[in-house]
Amino acid sequence: MRRFALDPRLAKDTRHVAPLGLCDLRVMNDRRWPWAILVPKRNDIVEFHDLSPLDQTMLTFETSLVSRAMKRWARADKLNIATLGNIVSMFHLHVVARHMDDPNWPGPVWGFGTPEPYQDAELRAFVDGLKTEVLQS
Repeated sequence: MRRFALDPRLAKDTRHVAPLGLCDLRVMNDRRWPWAILVPKRNDIVEFHDLSPLDQTMLTFETSLVSRAMKRWARADKLNIATLGNIVSMFHLHVVARHMDDPNWPGPVWGFGTPEPYQDAELRAFVDGLKTEVLQS
């Protein structure tokens, strides 16, 4: 069995938070929105239906776990959960915390403006805060 290989674009744009049962939990390095990414540790998966039924169930569970954690940690007004894959075809799931006063409310975050990377301390605080929330769930 081939070792899991993260798409280089996801590796570049995100930071590792924690390994979950199925997924690698990561955060998008864009301070405009608290933004988590769940990447199932499976090679050659492009669509949700490419996952086994057991992996689909596990992804649903982990999405719920991360969503609750993001909602609490970010004090979000709304969560956006999506699987696009138009640019990065490796299957990954976005969980974005939205606030009514965020830069593009109520429009989508995808393709809006220019990403604003976190400062190191800010990114560490986000990663640590999200990890704590997920592990307490």
